[in-house]
Amino acid sequence: MANSMTGFGRYENVVNSLKVCVEIKSVNHRFLDLNLKLPRKFSFFENEARNIIKNRISRGKVDVFFSFEEDAADEVEIHYHPEIAKKYYDGLMEMKEQFDLKDSVSVGLLARFPDVFTQDAKEEDQDELCEILSETLNKALDDFVLNRKEEGNRLVSDLLVKMDEMEKLVDQVETYFPSIIEEYKNRLLSKTKDLIENHQLDESRIAAEVVLYADKICVDEELVRLKSHVKEARDTLTAKDEVGRKMDFLAQEMNRESNTLLSKSTDVKVADIGIELKTLIEKIREQIQNLE
Repeated sequence: MANSMTGFGRYENVVNSLKVCVEIKSVNHRFLDLNLKLPRKFSFFENEARNIIKNRISRGKVDVFFSFEEDAADEVEIHYHPEIAKKYYDGLMEMKEQFDLKDSVSVGLLARFPDVFTQDAKEEDQDELCEILSETLNKALDDFVLNRKEEGNRLVSDLLVKMDEMEKLVDQVETYFPSIIEEYKNRLLSKTKDLIENHQLDESRIAAEVVLYADKICVDEELVRLKSHVKEARDTLTAKDEVGRKMDFLAQEMNRESNTLLSKSTDVKVADIGIELKTLIEKIREQIQNLE
């Protein structure tokens, strides 16, 4: 069944002190319009993310948001430099003897001197982080694809109902058409009755006029094509492939045939059915815009 191009997916992954969240949302678009928003920490992953997404999604305006939370204590490493601390200590001891000072040297005092303790950003294991991000993105895509599939199933079910309605309307025109010809023949005979009785007009001429009229307003070809398009649309909607572009083409063809049907119509009933048919096709075209 077809997928909708409207959808939402989310997954939150917690690994040790790192929490990564990916949110995906999309609306309809003729092609794949992908917008990625990654924190600077994850910028190295952008190309990989695009490849993963393109393998799972073919159409739609898709926004993907990455966010993370991390324990600040795990983001840095503290280094103690005893050789620097010893130089400060030796200098303090020398100062103490020189000035005959009685204060002792404390750990707190030494720790405050520059470079006794240094702080460095913790080096990231990029391969491990890439694995975490890939897993999180794929799980979010699983949720997203499922959401689009469920919405697509609802759209397809509704479209199939509309195809049934279209077929009924086409059948109605097909049923009315012979009576339209007969009605025209009777009107023509009624108007020319006196002429026929006075032998001023041959009945064969009336028959020829009826044939000419029937040929002029004949909609057999349009009705056959509409039925063919409805059948092809049903087959397309129940296929596993992407259906949006093909359904868009079929809807255009249906609209073209319904326009021709209306232009040939000289009967109020058929005209009403033609208008109803065009209205239904327009609703179908609107819904098709959301199919992948």
